[in-house]
Amino acid sequence: MSVVKINVLTVPAEQRETLEKRFASRAHAVENSDGFEWFELLRPAEGTDNYLVYTRWRDEESFQAWLEGPMKAAHQGSGAEGAERPKPAATGSTLWSFEVVQQAAPKSA
Repeated sequence: MSVVKINVLTVPAEQRETLEKRFASRAHAVENSDGFEWFELLRPAEGTDNYLVYTRWRDEESFQAWLEGPMKAAHQGSGAEGAERPKPAATGSTLWSFEVVQQAAPKSA
């Protein structure tokens, strides 16, 4: 079954808008990756500064291929036309990994 990767990003309140705009500007950057199944950026509703970046992959190999290929290239590039790369909006990051052992979808009417 699929694997789920959740990147837990610590984002100070004053950087939330910056983080969300950066993700919006990279919309569709992962969708064409082999083995990619799902993405969600989850904003904290209360009590935490942690955003969750949820992705689901066909298998660990698909995730690793994306991590070492397109994701690595995107994060190593410089800013536009040699401009200095902007500072990260997050002050910390932790990656959680899970295997899907059960799942359910809405039943058809």
